[in-house]
Order: sequence, then structure tokens, then C-alpha cells
Amino acid sequence: MTFTPIGMFLFLLVGGIAGGLLSSIASVASLASYPVLLMAGVPPVFANVTNDAALIWTGISSTVASTKELKGHWRETGFYAIFTVLGSVIGCMLLLAFPGKVFEKVVPFFIAASGVLILVSGHHQAKPKAQTPTWQKILQLILLLGMGAYSGYFGAAAGVIIIVLLTYLTDHNFLVNNAIKNVIGGLANLVALIIFMFTSTIYWDKAIPLAIGMFIGGYIGPHLLRHIPVVLVRRLIACLAFVQAGYYFYTAYIK
Repeated sequence: MTFTPIGMFLFLLVGGIAGGLLSSIASVASLASYPVLLMAGVPPVFANVTNDAALIWTGISSTVASTKELKGHWRETGFYAIFTVLGSVIGCMLLLAFPGKVFEKVVPFFIAASGVLILVSGHHQAKPKAQTPTWQKILQLILLLGMGAYSGYFGAAAGVIIIVLLTYLTDHNFLVNNAIKNVIGGLANLVALIIFMFTSTIYWDKAIPLAIGMFIGGYIGPHLLRHIPVVLVRRLIACLAFVQAGYYFYTAYIK
């Protein structure tokens, strides 16, 4: 797509707002921000890297907007963040090690999986911690590490994976788990950004307007989430995920 400089800025700004809202409400920012960067002319692998540079601002603004839900949970949040940050480092190394064509071919499956996880996570109910065996908690923490690796590699719907795992690890309601997700997901993206700054190419002219939009959307999202039907939002975004997965499958394997 061809844009004037102002048109490009506004396009990325709006895409960032949409991504910030999707991140804070349904944990799928990349379903908006990633294709926006592709349409702006950024190559796939670098679009993912540039996306990480913008995503950290969603984490910051949504954390600020979720301080009410985070009250009394900061120590717990820090513990979970350790695993996601370590995993994020692993994911970044994997992204840099494999060629761009490999990345393009796995993206459709990541996005399709994100749609499934959005629907599945809406049916999980919080359970008392006492009902979870120790071995199962260990397994869930390992999965949290794996989620961090996935977040560093691509990240679409990584927040949904976090919420699903937190549903089993804690007895908190959705709003609290969503707030914890905003913090640890933001930290994972920050670590990924630091690594990519020294090892890859970030399109800063695209990342900055996208980040501004994500900050705005990320701040608005938690406030909206307190007043809108979460189930409806999840279903709509799951449909979007499946449509996009089909499109990227077509471009990677058929076109």
C-alpha cells in the first residue's frame, strides 16, 4: 500500500490503538498490529521485531490502568514474570536463528491456535490452589516458560496462553489474571526488544506511531473490559483470528 507520510502515521496510529485494545481486552494485539506493519511495507520477520518495539507500550499503559486489580498481587506477578522473561529470551534466539521463509510458514498456525485459545480460555473457571497437585503446578510453570518462548518468537495471542495458565495457577477472577498478564507480557516484550535492538532491524519510523496508538488503546482497554461482555469480544476476535490465519496460509502456501 502507498501512503503519504501523514497518511502512514495515521494508519499506524489507528492500527496501534486497535492493537492496544485487542491486547488489553483479548490478548491478541498482534492480530491487528502485525498485518498493519505488513501493509506498511515491513518484511515479515522485521514486522515481528518492530511489533515487539511497540508492544511494550501496551503493557505499560494497561498496567497503569489495571492498578486496582493488581493491588496485593505484585509479588506473585513478579514470580510468574521470571519464567516468561526467560522464555522470551529463548524465543528471540529461535526467531533470529531461522530464516524468514520458515517464519512465514508457521505464522498461520500460530494465529489459528490463538483463535482456539481465545475460545477455550473463556470456558475455564478459576479453581482453588489447594486442588492443584504440586507436579501439575510445576508443569504449568514449565508451560509458562514455553509461553514466554512463543511470545519472543511471534507473540500472537501469547497473552491468551498466559490467562489460560493463570486460571489453573491461581484462584483469581478474569480481571485480576488479565492485569497480571498485562505486566508479565509487557516485561517479556521489553526483553525481546532489548535483544532485537542489538541483533536485528527495527523500523523505528513505523514503531513510534504504532507505539503511541498502542499506549492509548492499552490504557482504554482495561476500563472498557469492566463494562462490556467479555464473551462477545472473545468470539468476535476469534473469528478475526481464523480469517487472518486463512489469509496468511494462502499467502504462504498457495499464492
